[in-house]
Amino acid sequence: MSDIKSNHDIAPCLTAVMPVYNEAATVAEVIKVVLAQRPVQQLVIVDDASTDDTWNQLQAATVGEPRVKLVRHAVNQGKGAALRTGIAQATSAIVVIQDADLEYDPAEYYSLLLPILAGKADVVFGSRFIGAGAHRVLYYWHSVGNKVLTTLSNMATDLNLTDMETCYKVFRREIIQKINIEENRFGFEPEITAKVARLKVRIYEVAISYYGRTYAEGKKIGWRDGFRALWCIAKYNFFQG
Repeated sequence: MSDIKSNHDIAPCLTAVMPVYNEAATVAEVIKVVLAQRPVQQLVIVDDASTDDTWNQLQAATVGEPRVKLVRHAVNQGKGAALRTGIAQATSAIVVIQDADLEYDPAEYYSLLLPILAGKADVVFGSRFIGAGAHRVLYYWHSVGNKVLTTLSNMATDLNLTDMETCYKVFRREIIQKINIEENRFGFEPEITAKVARLKVRIYEVAISYYGRTYAEGKKIGWRDGFRALWCIAKYNFFQG
């Protein structure tokens, strides 16, 4: 059992990997909040060839901050590609995926880390569909699609996850760095779930809050990504050895 009694007992042990594309309006605030969390030892930011003022915002927000590593793609490749680049740069014992918007709360790193620090888990998924955290009310069909994809993924992996598409996935570094990430866009979620399941590691879920965005506010995932996720569930569970 863990002897951690409070958030202040968690020493820096975490690399947050943040893929960024055209998030000039929010990225500086996200960086500030991420770096304010005691467990964060390193923040790896990958700008996936943003076309707005994101790169300037990134440079201004991280000047003089030794914990931050900035990387910039010359050509836009997608979230999965940015994560592939960023995860390779991680040096801390534990790695978390962090979006560059304000939909997820870095203050919840503590609860996400606890199953790993307690020696019970190797991978932790943050779930928006369990617990009593705050959740913004948004798109009905998005929630239906998420549940369908999670169910199909669970059928393929024999896991009982409630939120396969969650951003907040936390890994022991040696686990995530040995996985070959092939998907360049949002297919990363079902791909990584299938590959983690195949490793037979210990997976936990932790309840998280969710402050979702509308498309007008910058939400990027769309119905095409849903169809790609279906293909990825089949590809990475049934067509790979």
